[in-house]
Amino acid sequence: MITVLLGLAGAVVYGAADFLGGLASRRARAVSVTAVAAAVGLAPLLVGLALLGGRFGGEAVRWGVVAGVSGGVGVLLLYAALATGPMSVLSPLTAVFTAVVPVAVALLRGTVLSPLGVVALVVAGVAVVLVAAVPDSGGARLTARGVVTAAAAGCGLGGIVLAYDASPTDAGVATLVVARVVQAVLLGAAALVVVRLRPGGPPHDAGSAGGPAGAGSGAVRSGPGRALVLAVVGCGVLDAVANLFIQAGLHSSDDPSTLPVMSVLNALYPIGTVLLAGLVLRERLTAVQATGIVLAFAASVGLALS
Repeated sequence: MITVLLGLAGAVVYGAADFLGGLASRRARAVSVTAVAAAVGLAPLLVGLALLGGRFGGEAVRWGVVAGVSGGVGVLLLYAALATGPMSVLSPLTAVFTAVVPVAVALLRGTVLSPLGVVALVVAGVAVVLVAAVPDSGGARLTARGVVTAAAAGCGLGGIVLAYDASPTDAGVATLVVARVVQAVLLGAAALVVVRLRPGGPPHDAGSAGGPAGAGSGAVRSGPGRALVLAVVGCGVLDAVANLFIQAGLHSSDDPSTLPVMSVLNALYPIGTVLLAGLVLRERLTAVQATGIVLAFAASVGLALS
């Protein structure tokens, strides 16, 4: 039960971070927003390190670097995918691979799930696709390059979960701190390259700061302001908190099924994004997304009982 609760909490909080990152991306480059948010997220993790403790051993640092590189590359590939194809297809595809990769690794390790657990994971996987499905009026054409890039992005984002799962239990928040530093440096370098290559910037930018279901895709920029700063700071803080939930959930039990359960629940983060978009921006949920949310909660109950 505690694993499911931590997984859902991480997904909802990460979805909220994605929503704020999307809002910020309406006024600044998405890659720049992500880079700054990653740096901001280091602050709450350092507070968590002081309060909860952590050990910077060799394994903790190694898996922290893996998580940081995997996450940073995943985000950059996601931007590349959304810039070349329809978000309505590539966004759910990325979310599916984010969930499937850790599940596949767990099954290859010999993890055996109960019949109810298998059904719940399948239902949750369907829910991921439905919730992440977003309307796309851009008319972009689906290409093999876009599909491969989206799949690779999902593998990178799923790699974060695998790295956190492999980190030592006594590492605590140390692994998250290392991962955040690496990701901030990687995304910061990417943002500088983008600015140098395109100093004026295009009028639109695909993607959001948090993930495939971002609310700020393709919005026109305006000058920086208080709302932009608050959105970026909120995005960074919530993203860091979501990672704390995810790692805590992965290490909450010695049951081998913890990894596949957490990976699928983590991929449900678009729920937080679409719900906030409805509450704050008055955006209507599509029937497909509403169905996905219902299935997600049904799957969560099944996972809790399995």
